[in-house]
Amino acid sequence: MDQFFSVQSFLIFFFLLSIYIYLISNTSKKKPIHKGFNVYLILGTLPELLQNRHRFLNWTTKTLDKCPTNTSVFRRPGKIQGVITSNPSNVEHMLKTNFENYPRGDCIITLLGDFLGRGIVNSDGELWMVQTKTASYEFNTKSLRGKPSETASVLDFQDILERFAFDNVCKLAFNVDPGCLGGDGTVGAKFMRAFGDAATLSSGRFLYAIPILGKLKKFLNIGSERRLRDAIRTVHEFADDIIRSRLEQKLDKDADLLSRFIANEANSPEFLRDIVISFILAGRDTTSSTLSWFIWLLSSKPDYTLDELRDMQYLHAAIKEAMRLYPPVPIDTKACLNDDIMPDGTFVKKGWIVAYHTYAMGRMEGIWGKNCREFLPERWLENGVCRQVSPYKFPVFHARPRICLGKELAYTQMKSIAASMIERFQIEVVNKDKGLEPLMSLTLRIKGGLPVKVRKRSGCH
Repeated sequence: MDQFFSVQSFLIFFFLLSIYIYLISNTSKKKPIHKGFNVYLILGTLPELLQNRHRFLNWTTKTLDKCPTNTSVFRRPGKIQGVITSNPSNVEHMLKTNFENYPRGDCIITLLGDFLGRGIVNSDGELWMVQTKTASYEFNTKSLRGKPSETASVLDFQDILERFAFDNVCKLAFNVDPGCLGGDGTVGAKFMRAFGDAATLSSGRFLYAIPILGKLKKFLNIGSERRLRDAIRTVHEFADDIIRSRLEQKLDKDADLLSRFIANEANSPEFLRDIVISFILAGRDTTSSTLSWFIWLLSSKPDYTLDELRDMQYLHAAIKEAMRLYPPVPIDTKACLNDDIMPDGTFVKKGWIVAYHTYAMGRMEGIWGKNCREFLPERWLENGVCRQVSPYKFPVFHARPRICLGKELAYTQMKSIAASMIERFQIEVVNKDKGLEPLMSLTLRIKGGLPVKVRKRSGCH
């Protein structure tokens, strides 16, 4: 009798399994009505994430491109749910119309807090407002100095740009020259490497398959969490040295950005350290990331002439076009405070993660037309002048009220550096037909760097 029921149970199980497999295979052959991330029972979107995490940007871009409103809901184990969008109307809703409902959020602040603390790029409310007000004076008054160095050998151009931008932002904001361009032996170069590691490893926390495993790794101090802790220790030591030196100098509050924050005695040394790290992140990576991708994109279009690039309007358009395709911050993540409905009808529940996908937006036909994936600076020119577009279709510098303070400074700096390089040097990307792979970090870098050959133009000194 027991054997009979055992066989019967097996047959029932086999029958139900056959029906399940048939339904799954039959459904997969039909064109789904609602496209988006595949959500599986219990696991949510986790299987797809594990399969595509190495190509996260392109996978999510392709998914959003297939969605009717370029918006999709995702779910993962650990009660992680949210919305990701590349719809300009939704972006405007988040960044302007219902701004107060989409702060940075405790979840994101916690993930990045070990590295960025409560600096301007990782804070909300009054704390963010105070830093913004203090920093705005500095970004409205500073000028730019410095030129890239020349070399005849094959070199990593991304690395050189990062070193230059790092030296520049430290001098600009803190009146400190770390000397990263001087070579790997400097204290500044050690800090810069640790800074890059900390940014990449902190970004990786967002892609933990199961968040509790990330917390366990941190508790046990193993794997990527151990490397992150070591990198952060080096970053903190360097930042603390800058602050300690500045406190001893007792400079006037108008001397530089850091002096303005030091003038407020309520700001603790730890908070000042958070400020230093946040402004280095914002000042270094925007410039170096954009110019690295800019040089690569130019190499793929050898028909551009030097005279075209000497034109500041055209150069401005070319830099904007590089940022459209390869934005320094490819995805920006917020939290939803209260239940909401996006302009496209997407429901967002309180506590959900909400992200706008700037990288994907640059590849949406509905925003930029059928040639959206082409590098075409002319799309920005109108009667020879580089035109403005809505920050909600081009949110590279975010939008008001949280627009990037250094926007105009960044454009000026990038045009100044690019014009100097193009005028004086011929820059040839090595293996330019091979293609480049984006590296997921807090900013969009080139995986493996950008190897180039640099030759001085004839007649240049």
